Amino acid sequence: MTERPDRETLPYRDCVGIALFNKLGQVFIGRRKFEGDPDQSAAHGAPWQMPQGGIDKGEDPLKAALRELFEETNVRTVSLLAEAPEWIYYDLPDEALGVAFKGKYRGQRQRWFAFALTGNESEIDVLSPGGGKFDPEFDGWRWERLSKTPSLIVPFKRDAYEKVAEAFAHIPQRFSPA
Repeated sequence: MTERPDRETLPYRDCVGIALFNKLGQVFIGRRKFEGDPDQSAAHGAPWQMPQGGIDKGEDPLKAALRELFEETNVRTVSLLAEAPEWIYYDLPDEALGVAFKGKYRGQRQRWFAFALTGNESEIDVLSPGGGKFDPEFDGWRWERLSKTPSLIVPFKRDAYEKVAEAFAHIPQRFSPA
């Protein structure tokens, strides 16, 4: 049996998260693919999440958010609405420690951004993002109320999603139903 690394000695992985809002004030959520995804090993039937991904060395977090949004959803036509006021952290569950993120991290330190989709919804393509240049991370997607996202995420990310929902709670009120 392989011994798990000591959680306290592992760093957090710097990452961005994206809340993409439509014209009705709902956010994009994608259904994660499970094949070969150790980050989802503790999913327990909650495969939904907003786009997120690592910040490359020396990369500006806002640029990373725009890059990750494109790599995961194919979306480029957005406008910045807000940035969460602080880093939001989550820890991996014990069973994923030493497995997820190639065993290098205890969890993630995320910088969250809220964007409005200013283009057409047809721009979204989670099955062939970047025209097929990027491996798909989602096998489906839908729009959802931001306040509902913490109940749809894997349990170990729930507290982080509650902080995201709180940070961006004012945004859905900006939109008026068409």
